[in-house]
Amino acid sequence: MSLEITLQKPDVLDIKNMQDLVLKDVENGNILERNSSEIATTIRSYVIAKHDNKIVGFAALHIHTDELAEIRSLVVDENLRGQGVGKKLINSCIDEAKELKLIRILVLTYQAKLFSSFGFDIIEKESIPETKIWADCIKCKHFPICDEIALMKVL
Repeated sequence: MSLEITLQKPDVLDIKNMQDLVLKDVENGNILERNSSEIATTIRSYVIAKHDNKIVGFAALHIHTDELAEIRSLVVDENLRGQGVGKKLINSCIDEAKELKLIRILVLTYQAKLFSSFGFDIIEKESIPETKIWADCIKCKHFPICDEIALMKVL
C-alpha cells in the first residue's frame, strides 16, 4: 500500500509544526536551526509534505544566483522515512528549479546515495560559493570541520 502524500506550499501558520518536525535533526546537527523569522522570510522557498492533514516532511529550494539553487532543510518524519516522502520533496524542488530556468542545484547532505539516485554528482566543497559558506555554514555546530557531502546536479 502506497503512502498518500500531498505536497503544497506552506503558510506562516505551518512554521511551528515545521520547527517541531525538524527539532531532533537540528539538535543532532544534521540540519541548521532556522528561527521563526528566518523561516517566515523564506517561506516561499519551502514545500511541505502532508499525510492525514499532518506535516510529515519538508524541503526548501533556496536560490543563490541566477544559475544556482540549493536544496536544503530536507526532513521527513522519522516514522515515515524510506517510504518515498523525501523523494517526492526532492522531485518537487528539482521541478521548481527547472521552471525557474536555473542551471545547477547544490546540496550538502549526509544522504549522498539518495541524491545520487537523482543524478547529483559529488563535488569538492571548495567549489561551493563563498556566499553560501558565510551565510549558512558559519552557523553550523560543525563549522569549520564539515562532514557533509557536497553534490551538484546540472539541469
